[in-house]
Amino acid sequence: MKGLVSRRHRVLRVRHVQHAMAMAETARARDEAEGIATNLERLRRVRGELFGVQGGATGASFASMQELASRLEQAGRQLDGALYDARRKVEAKEGLSIVANREKEIAARLKDRARVALEEWRENKLAALPRYRRMQRTGDN
Repeated sequence: MKGLVSRRHRVLRVRHVQHAMAMAETARARDEAEGIATNLERLRRVRGELFGVQGGATGASFASMQELASRLEQAGRQLDGALYDARRKVEAKEGLSIVANREKEIAARLKDRARVALEEWRENKLAALPRYRRMQRTGDN
């Protein structure tokens, strides 16, 4: 019985570590997605400010601003795709952390159940002893 409790405790420790790792991976994925979203917002802000320059512009400077704007637009589209992928990765990691949490809770319940079974077994074993042996074991005189 003690072996069962120790095995269940070992499984619980493993499940706890798995859950912690899943939560860390989820946090990393969220940080990555937030970083991409921040970069995308900055890129859009820069593109918006590009043509907000006051004063006259020559044809060459206007052409270079258009070229820069088209490159920023292309980079924005690429970041949109990266952001979509990052959000899907976050959803997948959240699913894995939910599964890991469920497994951890199951292991905790199994460990508690094994501990209760061990206590019942000890009580039954003690109750099966003759009266004088019980008194010796419990210290009653």
